[in-house]
Amino acid sequence: MTNDISKKIAETLIKAGTTFPTDRMNAYKHAIVNETNKRAKWVLETILENAKVAEEEALPLCDDTGIPHVLIEIGKNRCLSGSVMTAIQEGIAAGLRAMPGRPMALMGDASQRLEQSGGIDDDPGAVLPAPFLVKSVCEDDVFRVHILLYGGGPSIRGQVKSVFHKHCMSVVMDEIVALASEAVLKLGCTPCTLSIGIGRSQFEATALMIEAQVYGKYDIQNDLEKEITSRVNAAGCGPLGLGGEHSVLATFLKVGSQRASGVRIVSIRPDCCFEPRVATLEL
Repeated sequence: MTNDISKKIAETLIKAGTTFPTDRMNAYKHAIVNETNKRAKWVLETILENAKVAEEEALPLCDDTGIPHVLIEIGKNRCLSGSVMTAIQEGIAAGLRAMPGRPMALMGDASQRLEQSGGIDDDPGAVLPAPFLVKSVCEDDVFRVHILLYGGGPSIRGQVKSVFHKHCMSVVMDEIVALASEAVLKLGCTPCTLSIGIGRSQFEATALMIEAQVYGKYDIQNDLEKEITSRVNAAGCGPLGLGGEHSVLATFLKVGSQRASGVRIVSIRPDCCFEPRVATLEL
């Protein structure tokens, strides 16, 4: 059973790293039709063509194949064992070798890893995933594994910030737009998808941001998401910073439980033109 899980996990990771979901494909097509800046339109068309070739040839969407992140959903009648966790880990390593992933794992002790002096492991499978995020869901018979691949650019430009809300939603929105606009301007690999989580702590806000990436839909946007996208696009950064109407294709926002305090913790990740790279497996 665990061998079968590992194989399926490997296939899911490869799917995440090599394909666009249908709604993102359609978002690009819509942006191309509506983009008036010729240079921006060319960038959008080129990214979409790259995505089509990557899927057809089962090749990575980007040379930065990313660091695996995992969100697991478990129903009340299912359990997560140590052997299943190991099978998921093994499947991730196998998927990175088969895709193939870019060798990025640093060797050595803590100091050597921090200063990058111990060398790089040639094995793509040595790139360890981030700690798993596990979420309990109410369905009786559910075991889902969502695999995301995180590139370096969005990680560099992502932020977690305390926002003093002053009991006013517009204050929170203004801060989010300001943070997002700065991140998009510096990202480079635009158009992007803004993924945002708002929670009670840095951990919770970032966990909510990951959920936003998993559940977000380009063709289903609420009013807050539409407002953020519109306001950030108004700055005119455009694809690859060349100007135009499409710096952001969509915003994925998830607001969690909040506490009675003057602060909201906001986690923002400006996902690059190929992200969120995510695929889901039902076990």
